[in-house]
Amino acid sequence: MLGRTAHGLFWMFRYLERAENTARLLNAGLRMALTRDLSTAEDEWRSVIATLALQSQYEAANDDYSGAKVWNFILRDKDNPSSIRSMFGAVRTNARMGRNAISGDLWEAINESWIQLDEKLSRPVGQGAVGDVVRMVRRAATMVHGAMDGSKLRDEGYHFGRAGTFIERADSTARILDMKYYLLLPSLNYVGSSLDTGQWESVLRSVAGDHVFSWLNAGQIHAHGIVEFLVLDDRFPRSLAFCHGALRDNLTALARLHGTEGKSNEFMRETDIELNEMTTEQIFDRGLHEFLTDYMASHAKIASAISEDYRFLS
Repeated sequence: MLGRTAHGLFWMFRYLERAENTARLLNAGLRMALTRDLSTAEDEWRSVIATLALQSQYEAANDDYSGAKVWNFILRDKDNPSSIRSMFGAVRTNARMGRNAISGDLWEAINESWIQLDEKLSRPVGQGAVGDVVRMVRRAATMVHGAMDGSKLRDEGYHFGRAGTFIERADSTARILDMKYYLLLPSLNYVGSSLDTGQWESVLRSVAGDHVFSWLNAGQIHAHGIVEFLVLDDRFPRSLAFCHGALRDNLTALARLHGTEGKSNEFMRETDIELNEMTTEQIFDRGLHEFLTDYMASHAKIASAISEDYRFLS
């Protein structure tokens, strides 16, 4: 497979995952903001922008953090290259780049979803329509993943796409957890308060884990349990452990198809050792922020190695 085609498939699914995760985070932020007074609501919106690492771009174009400005910036602003509209456009562009390596069903799912989203986001989005857009993005992601699983040959292209998905998903979960512990909580005085509980519930909703976590923990919300669930529970498909295991499996398959391992496989093994031996107590003793920062750096290193191993730019 040509490096350009592998690059297109890898980034097609990275952008798809990023768009869906952004939509979920936006929806959780909206739900939190609607339950707060004006000043606290602006803090919620500020934290969403911070989690997406868009502070400088947002503040260059806006003088406050009112809800309508934030969600339109995230959804459709032409000056925001990380808007959901831009990212889904990138999904379609990368799909076209790898058109000869994907099925007709997968192309149709991407193309039809892009047309619908582009039309929906061609004008400003009011508060009542944010939920509709979020559902549209989530539905589009479900359709594309379904078409991928149901029609794509399990060849190099499949494994590049899946590797992109789990690189991006792990990064998103880590960033959302870091947001809670490092950005959202305004003071240690709030620990254990209704605000603290609400923020943890927001984290779980952002990763589609609120219902299953509640079921597993009899409705009890606490930091220790949530960190264990989102970092170490390999049954949950958005946990760091699950994503890491899925990424390892796809990189192993690629190495087998190519008949040789690369730096990405070596870096995976290094991260395996650390993650497999980690406990929740050790994470908190080390510092959750420090652990997550190191984890994101490790996955960024792996992503870069994948690009070099398979000559994405050649």
